[in-house]
Amino acid sequence: MFPEFRELISKLKTTDHHFSRLFDKHNGIDEEIQKLETKIPAGTHVEIENLKKEKLLLKDQLYAILTKHKEV
Repeated sequence: MFPEFRELISKLKTTDHHFSRLFDKHNGIDEEIQKLETKIPAGTHVEIENLKKEKLLLKDQLYAILTKHKEV
């Protein structure tokens, strides 16, 4: 995710608690989605879609933080 911000992500994960929490939550949701999609029986469509929406919202928030710090 966001390879162009790799160095900034590493820095913010250690210096910005809010960013670190969002980043970890995003990755946790990604893992949960993968488990639900491969589980037999798979997670419900609604369950997976809700997690994907939450993950996308987190990704948008992370990107906003990254672009704000990049400008500084």
